[in-house]
Amino acid sequence: MPGIVFHNVSIFDGSGPLPGIGAVRIEGSSIVELAADLASLSGVADRIIDGGGRTLMPGLVEAHAHLSWPSSVERFVPRLSLPPEDLILTTARNARILLDHGYTSAYSAGALSKTIEVTLNSFIQSGGMPGPRLIASSIEREPPTCGAFDGGKVDPHGSGPEAVRAFVRECATLGAKSVKFLLSGEDALKPGSSQELLYTQEEADAAGDQARISGVWLAAHAQAAAAVKMALRANFRVLYHCTWADVEALDMMEYKRDEIFVGPAVGIIQATLDTEPPQGIDMTEMKRSAALVLARQRELIPELRRRGVRVLPGGDYGFPFNPTGRNARDLELFVHHFGYTPCETLEAATRLGGELMGMGHLLGRIKAGYLADLLLVDGDPLQDITILQDRSRLHAIMKDGRFHKEPACG
Repeated sequence: MPGIVFHNVSIFDGSGPLPGIGAVRIEGSSIVELAADLASLSGVADRIIDGGGRTLMPGLVEAHAHLSWPSSVERFVPRLSLPPEDLILTTARNARILLDHGYTSAYSAGALSKTIEVTLNSFIQSGGMPGPRLIASSIEREPPTCGAFDGGKVDPHGSGPEAVRAFVRECATLGAKSVKFLLSGEDALKPGSSQELLYTQEEADAAGDQARISGVWLAAHAQAAAAVKMALRANFRVLYHCTWADVEALDMMEYKRDEIFVGPAVGIIQATLDTEPPQGIDMTEMKRSAALVLARQRELIPELRRRGVRVLPGGDYGFPFNPTGRNARDLELFVHHFGYTPCETLEAATRLGGELMGMGHLLGRIKAGYLADLLLVDGDPLQDITILQDRSRLHAIMKDGRFHKEPACG
């Protein structure tokens, strides 16, 4: 069926600019043709959109989404625990907010309910609710906390290999695609706990074996070097933070670089350093920890890149001082702290994001046969990546060939 054409656009295709190509034709949910200009396209379209020289690029992928973490740019919530009805509606709103800001896909790093993301995803997929395409996650185990910040109350899901197997099986049965484990603690919540292991290797191995049987992926909060190595031995797919990875852990990550993804979550670190503490919350230890983590990440991430490990932006958004909707700031931080060029950062957030979603052959590129998840951006993010933080610069947002935000042009 005739569809939609964008022309007079500058194209970033997920790995770099496409000089000499300025027109894209879409049919249904897919990109079907690229050409130099409108006249060079072989097919016809119901709708022709003159981009006015704007940038056409793939939709962004959030690699560390927490849609049920309640704070957003539209609503400040000073805690994570909410009544069930509030949590459900807040999660749905956060999905819409993420899409509003150009994130057409999201890989969840954990939820505050066993089924909330699975149910949300079914509504999104049916077209009944706006939101990104989503890898829905499991509930998380509660990390060690000193009480300075309410981290939410979640399911402890027992201990021992059989209990861990049962948890993975349950998550898979309920419909989660990714199952998240906090393999280590978090210094920001309890000083010194980043070096505490919350699982044994036997438990992690049981999780990995059951994930293979149940057809789900595993993700790990892993700060300590021992936690990183535990995750790698147990075939975890996504490793978050990895702050204190030692040389042995780095060698193991390099060896498995084609099987794993790393999300350092720099956004929450920068937000912790920048924020004024909410009334009644002492963030002294959190700020001290954040400064140490950022200094370490500035050494770690360039080394992971040098070793060919896939590192993706996505920064733990949804906390009171790091709200959902601010996600594109991670792109700026990759440039500012880690030495990425804007082009390299956008490639990580699009092409590599498609690989993270398990859809590298369909997602994250502007290429014939790929899904039409597209942004039409006022300006050139390859020159100034910060423009993606301004939702008013997103003139159009398309997911699956349908407009979430209609273009003002054409």
